[in-house]
Amino acid sequence: MTESLTGVWDGTFVQRHVGMVTFLATLIESGGALAGNITEPCTVPGCPVSTHNASIAGHRSGSAVSFIKRYEPPGHGYGTVSYEGTVNAEATEIDGRWKLPGMMGSGTFLMVRSGKPAEAVVAEKRAKEPVPTAIPSKVLVDERGV
Repeated sequence: MTESLTGVWDGTFVQRHVGMVTFLATLIESGGALAGNITEPCTVPGCPVSTHNASIAGHRSGSAVSFIKRYEPPGHGYGTVSYEGTVNAEATEIDGRWKLPGMMGSGTFLMVRSGKPAEAVVAEKRAKEPVPTAIPSKVLVDERGV
């Protein structure tokens, strides 16, 4: 896999008691090192800002991606978050988990190279999941169809 992750990415993460949160990330990859920034809405009630900015620093090794997101400035319940995920073969999606320091919380995330919002990709994946069908407990039909 040699496709660079450099570019603009639409992302979502799922947070307990909040639900799905969207974000916009700009990544720069150089020699396996990742840098960039993220912009996302504030989800804390009473937050004095509507949008948070964060820097990211991390690395990529093959399909494994990891980075630390640091909110700037920290505060209002926001500090650092660790991300670990896997990039697909086309380098168009990064799927994984985020974790707060200690045992404070974790969840899933999905980043999609800009062009198709991550929310749309999540909806498409859910639509493709098999839907359980009800099987009648007893159906009696003879060869005449009666």
